[in-house]
Amino acid sequence: MMPSGHIQIAAVMGHPIAHSRSPFLHKFWLKEYGLNGSFVALDVTPENLQKELRALPSKAFRGTCVTIPHKETTAQIVDELDESAHAIGAVNLVTVLPDGRLRGQNTDGYGFIENIRGHGTWEQSRKHAIVFGAGGAARAVVYALAQEKFEAITILNRTRAKTEALTASIQPAVKAKLQVADWAARNDVLKDADVLVNTTSLGMDGHPPLEISIEQLPSSALVTDIVYTPLATPLLKAAMDRGNPTQDGLGMLMHQARPAFKAFYGQDPDVTPALRQALVDDIQKTHT
Repeated sequence: MMPSGHIQIAAVMGHPIAHSRSPFLHKFWLKEYGLNGSFVALDVTPENLQKELRALPSKAFRGTCVTIPHKETTAQIVDELDESAHAIGAVNLVTVLPDGRLRGQNTDGYGFIENIRGHGTWEQSRKHAIVFGAGGAARAVVYALAQEKFEAITILNRTRAKTEALTASIQPAVKAKLQVADWAARNDVLKDADVLVNTTSLGMDGHPPLEISIEQLPSSALVTDIVYTPLATPLLKAAMDRGNPTQDGLGMLMHQARPAFKAFYGQDPDVTPALRQALVDDIQKTHT
């Protein structure tokens, strides 16, 4: 903890950065807990990323959140990685250590699991999870599900090569059996799933729909989409219509920010209905 009266400064880096909800989240919590802190958004181009990260200690920053497109590159710049960031190959949280070195973490998987915890029956049956996508978010989700001791995880992406690369890089770090399936088989691999996760942009506002039939999915399977615009994606609506438990992606956004806020300001914040409603209102205001 910083001495009383000292402003604790943190940031989020990305390019572009205007879309990021991190400033809203951290400022909400700073006000909620009455902390003397500041949180700023920094538009950092890829060619300036290393310079800006290395400048954090001299500028008295406690650290920074990292968003698109810098997560993978940041993992190559920082001085040390935690276990999850090393396995996933991406960083979304950088903290400045007392000696000025930079430590990279990945809290996306933590945020994902905390968001779905208590939803559906997957905590009793962890035999098979299905993950759509092979980007950075998919990597975090696959690793997190494996850490939750799922026996098998099937990964599908429109580009099979990306799926195979994801599997090859994460499999050595986990005990779960990682399986690759063709995108064309997405309707047919669902019959024994405990969890179905969409990490792609398909179904998000301004993007093409996720074309899928979930008729073979068990009615007990949890269906979750990590996007939050809209909150109820077509996939989630289809799951709700047939009685599956569902969970939108807004909770993941909130929960992944908790470790960052604690690292920056020394307070473990709560994810509350008031925070969720404030975020929903802010998102709706932005999209009108």
